[in-house]
Amino acid sequence: MKQWDIMYAEKKMSTEQALALIQNNDYMFSAQAAGEPAAILDHMQYLKTTEIKGAILNTCLPLRDYPWLHDEDMKGIMEHNGWFFSGPCRASQKQRLSSAVPQSSTSILRKTLDRIRYEHRRPVVLATVSPMDRHGYMSLSISAIYERDLINAGALAIVEVNPHYPRTFGDTQVHISEVAAVVESSRPIPYASLAPYTDTDAFIGQHIAELIDDGSTIQLGIGNIPNAVAHELRSKKHLGIHTEMFTETMVDLIECGAVDNSQKGLLNGYSVCSFTMGSQRLYEYIDNNPSIMFKSCTFTNDPYTIGQNNKFVSINATLEVDLTGQCASETVGNLQWSGTGGQSETVQGAQMSPGGKSIIAMHSTYETTDTSGKTVLHSKIVPFLQAGAVVTTSRNDTDYVVTEYGVAWLRGLNIRQRTEALIQIAHPDFREWLHSEAERYMIW
Repeated sequence: MKQWDIMYAEKKMSTEQALALIQNNDYMFSAQAAGEPAAILDHMQYLKTTEIKGAILNTCLPLRDYPWLHDEDMKGIMEHNGWFFSGPCRASQKQRLSSAVPQSSTSILRKTLDRIRYEHRRPVVLATVSPMDRHGYMSLSISAIYERDLINAGALAIVEVNPHYPRTFGDTQVHISEVAAVVESSRPIPYASLAPYTDTDAFIGQHIAELIDDGSTIQLGIGNIPNAVAHELRSKKHLGIHTEMFTETMVDLIECGAVDNSQKGLLNGYSVCSFTMGSQRLYEYIDNNPSIMFKSCTFTNDPYTIGQNNKFVSINATLEVDLTGQCASETVGNLQWSGTGGQSETVQGAQMSPGGKSIIAMHSTYETTDTSGKTVLHSKIVPFLQAGAVVTTSRNDTDYVVTEYGVAWLRGLNIRQRTEALIQIAHPDFREWLHSEAERYMIW
């Protein structure tokens, strides 16, 4: 038996044995989204059987609705912090069992580690990895947003080894000697299907595609609008990829020849990302594919890194934009909905890039149902953001705003000009009201 195999066997243990390594006041970080070690997280309530007190678990877009998110008995044992909320987190927050941490992805880890050191806590990283190779290395697979950085910072590493997870390259390599505990599982890898997009999404995609030149480096997210944008980009040439999330639509762009990563200016020849989630086809594409480079968010989302790419175009979504250009992208009024993620940094980084553009995309309206069951239409372009809304992208940084009705380029415009530009891309039913409110409150 090889040295690494012996070490692996010594560190292999049950989930309960691995969780028994957690100590009072430990600060645990779970890998993001589909990279979360669900086989371990499923058993976090085991900590109630121990004498652990004051631990913290930090998640980022958890996919499962874990029982401990709603367990009052976990108070005092383990507090839950969220860097990016999902549905289960939103429900847990209403029970006062979860709280969001304001963050930008490049700096949040450094700031959290500073807090951990100040409070004399021990960092622990919980992650899913692909199986160990003959050299003793495992791969962090589909999430590298901060896991490798934590290990470099001396965090205790507890990993779930799962054969269904692809092997990837970049800031994903973890040697068995760096790991404290190995928990084996064979649960299925989470999948995400491409969202079918509407005619409204298609119009937005067309507007955005017209802003993207051949040779641009692109950042796309997941959802209807990014899918529509990707469809419209298939006729482009020499595109590059530098993105937080690698999506299945990017596989399409590579395979049709629109993306060749030849003119990026930074890491030419590589599609750079921090995490991914998608279909089996996507996972098979990235498995053992050296052209897909996973880098920590501290690199990928750093505005100064982004600015080294040529013609970088960031495409982000928002929930609401006011007439001065402030974007509320993570809260619905005072309620946390998601998180900042990389939006603010990619917005800034795009405008540092030679020929770069930052695009905020959204439908012009959304619908609610009143008490009588009647559908009510609301404008997403508003005189003022909802009470309590968090500004994700400052009006100082907002560049292009796109709806199905067109493009508003705010760069360098005064407030009066911004107001006019945004009203022009609002839904026609709300334009007169927006003009009236702008006059009433002297917005311009």
